[in-house]
Amino acid sequence: MNTAPRDAVDDLVDAVRRGGGGEDVLGAKSLSYRLRRVAHQLELAMRRELSAHGIELWELEMLAALKRAPGHRLTPGQVMTAVELTSGSVTHRITRLEARGWVRRDKDPDDRRSVLVSLTAEGKRQALASFELKTEIEREIAKALDPETIDVVNDALRRVSHHLKGKDEQ
Repeated sequence: MNTAPRDAVDDLVDAVRRGGGGEDVLGAKSLSYRLRRVAHQLELAMRRELSAHGIELWELEMLAALKRAPGHRLTPGQVMTAVELTSGSVTHRITRLEARGWVRRDKDPDDRRSVLVSLTAEGKRQALASFELKTEIEREIAKALDPETIDVVNDALRRVSHHLKGKDEQ
């Protein structure tokens, strides 16, 4: 049962149907198209709001990973895992955050060969201010759905995420 007005994805699926696409794939195509579009729209909204406050989305994600960590510090490898980036990307981003005064690199006292990336006081302040802004964006998005639907969508997306991660690990 569709309760929302038609959107551009419905038009795309109709075009696939007219082109001979089988009914067995139309639901999957519709889901895939819609997930990509919603993710893109969400990212654009977040980037727009955050950049107006002097922070990029990737910066917030890095600060958030550090803020959640015990002692607000991680090794670069742990940052890489937390934000799902390559080591080269993480190194570059840490350097940029360090230049802004939001993080610092320290020798790991338990392993002098290793480095720990830590939030500075300014990084913590920036993170907290940005979290509030991001939460407001998320609340606005959630207004489109009732709480029960949010739970159902979250469960479904969690299953899709686990399925895709399982494919990546094969």
